[in-house]
Amino acid sequence: MGLGNVLLNDEGIGVQVVREMGKMKLPDNVDLLDGGTGGFVLLSLFQEYGKLIIIDATLGDDEIGSIKVLRPKYASDFPKSLSTHELGMKDMIESAILLEKVPDLFLVAVNIDPQQDMDMKVSHKIMEKVPLIIKEVLGVLDSIS
Repeated sequence: MGLGNVLLNDEGIGVQVVREMGKMKLPDNVDLLDGGTGGFVLLSLFQEYGKLIIIDATLGDDEIGSIKVLRPKYASDFPKSLSTHELGMKDMIESAILLEKVPDLFLVAVNIDPQQDMDMKVSHKIMEKVPLIIKEVLGVLDSIS
């Protein structure tokens, strides 16, 4: 599931990666989901799927464009995010915990610059990372298959 606000340049990288992966041949048991800015609308996915890979832009001290694969168990395990979907995602995790239905979560986090313009184009620097992000996602898929 790719998350992000496509109106804020690099913040939309999760959605962009899912779009790129849509051009690939993937196993039949893999669904690609554009989660947009998410929030409680996505809570049903936590009920439906046993395993969920989230691709999202995050803010951190690492180099811009660095990629990490994390295994968040609680809302507090999610790194800081630029858009308002951070609150929605954290609230969704807490709600899933209350409902006792939390899928096995993987977060492919892409560190972006906190200064983003209103534009629907992901920067060249972050777009260059798309093949590496996809490689990380495919690595997670291989490890959980």
